[in-house]
Amino acid sequence: MTKTFTLAGLLLVSSALTAPAAIAQTTEDPAAQSDAPVEDEQQDVDISTSGGSGTPIVVTGRYIPEPIRESSEVLSVLSTEDLARTGEGDAAGALQRVSGLSLVGGRFVYVRGLGERYSLALLNGSPLPSPEPLKRTVPLDLFPTSILASSLVQKTYSVNYTGEFGGGVINLTTRAVPDEPFLTFSGSLSGNSETTLQTGYTYYGSDSDWTGFDDGTRDIPSLVQSALDSGVRIRFDQPEFNDPSAPGFVADIVDISQSFQNANINLVQRNDDIPFNGSVNITGGTYLDIGSDFRLGFVATAGWSNSWETRGGLRQQGEFTSGDQTITPNVSDFRFLSTQNRIVVNGLLGIGAEFGEHKIRFTNLYIRDTAKEARISTSVTPVRSTGTIQNNQNTEWFERQLISTQLVGEFDFGDINVDVRGSYANAQREAPYEREIQYAFNTTANDFVHDTRSGGQTDLLSFSELSDDVWGGQIDLTYSVPTGRRFDINVGYAYYLNQRDFERRAFRFVTQRQGGLPFPVTQLRPDFLFSNATIGFYDIFVEERTDAQGGDAYTAELEVNAGYGQLDVEQFDGFSIAAGVRYEDATQSVTAIPFFGFNVNPLFVAPPLENDYWLPAVTMTWNFAEDMQLRLGASRTIGRPQFRELAAPSYTDPDNDRTFRGNPRLIDSELLNVEARFEWYFQRDELFSIAAFYKDIENPIEQLATSGDNDINVTFLNAPQATLYGFETELVKFFPLYDWGGLFSSRRLRAQLNYTFTQSEISVGGNDTVLIPGFSTPQPAADYFVDGVALTGQSDHILNLQLSLEDEDSLSQQSLLVTYTSDRITNRSPIGDAPDIVEEGRIQLDFVWRQAFSLFGQEVQGTLEIRNILNENFREFYGAPDGSSIDALSYDRGRSFSFGLSTTF
Repeated sequence: MTKTFTLAGLLLVSSALTAPAAIAQTTEDPAAQSDAPVEDEQQDVDISTSGGSGTPIVVTGRYIPEPIRESSEVLSVLSTEDLARTGEGDAAGALQRVSGLSLVGGRFVYVRGLGERYSLALLNGSPLPSPEPLKRTVPLDLFPTSILASSLVQKTYSVNYTGEFGGGVINLTTRAVPDEPFLTFSGSLSGNSETTLQTGYTYYGSDSDWTGFDDGTRDIPSLVQSALDSGVRIRFDQPEFNDPSAPGFVADIVDISQSFQNANINLVQRNDDIPFNGSVNITGGTYLDIGSDFRLGFVATAGWSNSWETRGGLRQQGEFTSGDQTITPNVSDFRFLSTQNRIVVNGLLGIGAEFGEHKIRFTNLYIRDTAKEARISTSVTPVRSTGTIQNNQNTEWFERQLISTQLVGEFDFGDINVDVRGSYANAQREAPYEREIQYAFNTTANDFVHDTRSGGQTDLLSFSELSDDVWGGQIDLTYSVPTGRRFDINVGYAYYLNQRDFERRAFRFVTQRQGGLPFPVTQLRPDFLFSNATIGFYDIFVEERTDAQGGDAYTAELEVNAGYGQLDVEQFDGFSIAAGVRYEDATQSVTAIPFFGFNVNPLFVAPPLENDYWLPAVTMTWNFAEDMQLRLGASRTIGRPQFRELAAPSYTDPDNDRTFRGNPRLIDSELLNVEARFEWYFQRDELFSIAAFYKDIENPIEQLATSGDNDINVTFLNAPQATLYGFETELVKFFPLYDWGGLFSSRRLRAQLNYTFTQSEISVGGNDTVLIPGFSTPQPAADYFVDGVALTGQSDHILNLQLSLEDEDSLSQQSLLVTYTSDRITNRSPIGDAPDIVEEGRIQLDFVWRQAFSLFGQEVQGTLEIRNILNENFREFYGAPDGSSIDALSYDRGRSFSFGLSTTF
């Protein structure tokens, strides 16, 4: 059955349990300001998520739309028009304008200021692994808005979703069957004041680097691969590599050492004119009618972007003196300049079928995100571990790839709705030729030297590969009991399997020459020092540094079987209850793979986590006035540790150069969630809402930082207990300017303000203990956590303000966008019991101008964007009670600009 009520703009709509597959939204017009209902110019909002009914609901009316009145949970939905209004080209940028959401690093969307572990991303209701497998969250900047029909955010739990629900779930719905054939071309040119036409660093790599695909240059050399396959550690003193007459001889160590790439990987070059950024995208769709009641649709998109970012800044470590509560800086103080060239290639092919009230969509997604980075860092003072001033250079190449295929069927048989979903996805991360070369300053020579042996004069070369396979399947059945009131029975089953393989092989070059390298040789630049001639003449041999305890390879698996049931019943006019329970049975394991026949240290072995949970959820909705309603909800959910948090191998995060190592002794977190929300729709398109929320978290997982030689090392611990509470509010209001006449005769001002306040506290008792990697017995929790401190990743304040001057007769929109995010803890203290590492809050002011005009008879849409107008910088610091502080990481972000054009045929 199709129902009609009106609501345009940002929709707060129903639960995923009863959420329609398509909700329509009207085009904004001056008549919208009147009290009379408007029933034309409707625009569908397509939503595909687990438990959806598949029934299209068209909305036309002034007061609370029926989807909201009949729903169980609160959702925020951005339609195609909402996504376009922000002027953002990707989902990450657009979603940061939703109440309670914050954007971290320009890529990752966090819900209510919480960290990545409490945010979940779905694609058309199916699980989506991250092409950044070292992180839980999917970098949503990879999804151009051109391929999306809608973006849905649900902050309260309903049992049709996975039990791993902390802050919320973000569901992206791709386009399925277009309303009419179209072909859109778009492109943009952009730059940044700190990067574009400024000085940066790069290295050659391979001829095809600009495409994001290596041409084979970075493959492991065949001689090295043969040596690895032999199962013998590569060293100069192994007979397999120095004695041709020995049984099992593989290759001479000199030949192996000389087979690695040299100049094109080792030589960092200065570029005084870093190029502009550019992107191109093509999206098209059409449909084919077969008979009178069957439509087959096709949607495809392909895009390529090439962007540059130069960061010049400071990384410091200090010593905390507990006696006078001060921090002494410059124990390790590095100035750095890095340039990253990021190439993203994406494509989507969607095939959809609509017949009667049924819909089938087959979606295939490909994303490849490649980052090529060159970096030089120099210590301002002697480094604590070496006593010398150091100069380190790094070259890196990260290939991240996601392939996803999904088949979704949404079937409406009147009182019975059936949703069936199946998906497979593979995410990969390859990092060949990660290279670091350290030079130390020699006062006698007044020059930097590298002898391959001494502290601060070593090098590291590594190859790593990670692959995630994810299978998902779900079936949902909804039966609407034919009574006078709503009485829906919803049951479902879901299966999830995630399998991971990881391997890292590490090497260094060391001279075996008696007495070491001659002093003049140590002054050579890297490409001369590691040339074939130098390697051969001065006996510089490669040796494998792969962890002999099995710390550099593992397999992992998470298998979840889940079933759920829920009732959604209208008790009397305006009052309904949705109550359900989900049962999940899960087995999670991480198995280290030992190299060279050594046994794995049992203290670094993760025992399997085998748990089952009953997860109830209940929501009450009271529509006590025609334009107001109140919701109360409570639920229990869980949070599982991620593979990277359980696995012993260390890895480096390229965003901050920190070394992470997992804790095999982590356990699941359990959450109690409570929320109350008031909603008032005082005019069409206009709303006010306020909500209070509370979470009690048992065994939350936190990041703990410790000092390394040149930077910070991070691991993960279960804190004993934590609570989180706060409120969020949103206001959307229009101010018509028609009476001003002239230029403003068809314009109005749109104001949207949302604000979220959050407080969190970790609770630590005198008898509480924590499990620490490498320790056989529990340790006092008070040694690692301070009672009353906030959770990592949580911001107290998040504010978004959008002021848009909109023309309702044609596309002409000028918007000021203000975002404020307060300080948030990123890591527990790295220096004893000193304060935690904190990311400084900032205000971001952006301007976006969207304008339609005619060019050679073709309608074109132009977009001008100016970002970070206030030139707010990035700063991560830790400070002492006396006010002293040092920068764990700081750099200039610069102002950015972009100009784009698009046209549709």
